[in-house]
Amino acid sequence: MIRIFLTGYMGAGKTTLGKAFAKNLGAEFIDLDWFIESRYHKSVHDLFVERGEDVFRDLERKALHEVSDFENVIISTGGGTPCFFDNMDYMNLKGITVFLNVHIDILFSRLRIAKDRRPILQNKSDEELKLFIGDALKDRLPFYEKAKYTFCADELEDYRQIDSSINRLCQLLQV
Repeated sequence: MIRIFLTGYMGAGKTTLGKAFAKNLGAEFIDLDWFIESRYHKSVHDLFVERGEDVFRDLERKALHEVSDFENVIISTGGGTPCFFDNMDYMNLKGITVFLNVHIDILFSRLRIAKDRRPILQNKSDEELKLFIGDALKDRLPFYEKAKYTFCADELEDYRQIDSSINRLCQLLQV
């Protein structure tokens, strides 16, 4: 039985690597944000705006507990998921946790391109974006570092790099 949680900051590659990794293992891929959006028929952004962060984080915790009972899954968590309630401890109890660690310059490069698709990043200058990422990482690293494994996910830019990353991840987790 496989139950692996991928954690890390936005742009770390949780979805990119998670989909390919799940396919490689013959497991189901679950993106926690997509799971929540499907359940509530609203985007995470809209839920956040309409209900507030506290309510959203509670919905997220409940969804995490639900998917944590699934078997043969790779679960991509939201970037903030490990940082609230006892979520990180709960994930460690229920399966294998992997922190996708990415250098801040690479996160900046990935998120700079995706600013329009991420409302929290819209209208930030390059300098503001880099400061925002750095501040958020400083706050979140203590939670991410509770993962059982840390994996460098700097190289996910093409299929060759993704395949290489999957091979390294399989070796690390011995799956």
